[in-house]
Amino acid sequence: MAGYKDTLLEFPCEFPLKIMGKTHDDLAQTVLSIVTRHAPDFDGATMEMRASSGGNYVSLTCTVIATSKPQLDALYMDLTSHPLVKVVL
Repeated sequence: MAGYKDTLLEFPCEFPLKIMGKTHDDLAQTVLSIVTRHAPDFDGATMEMRASSGGNYVSLTCTVIATSKPQLDALYMDLTSHPLVKVVL
């Protein structure tokens, strides 16, 4: 299809990632190291962390400056392949 784009996003753009995983001491640091590998300008101090009501899971929100669809795809692949991470939205 002529002119078809892979994404509706226009780059660069702010892109919030919600990462959920089991409560674990290393989860936030692990997510931070993966995110900064793909988005080096990400400021870890802006990461939002919220525990589930039962305390078994943690939700982390990282808003990155996305520069391309391949960058986001690689970031999703690295996050979802890590054993501490259960879901990435």
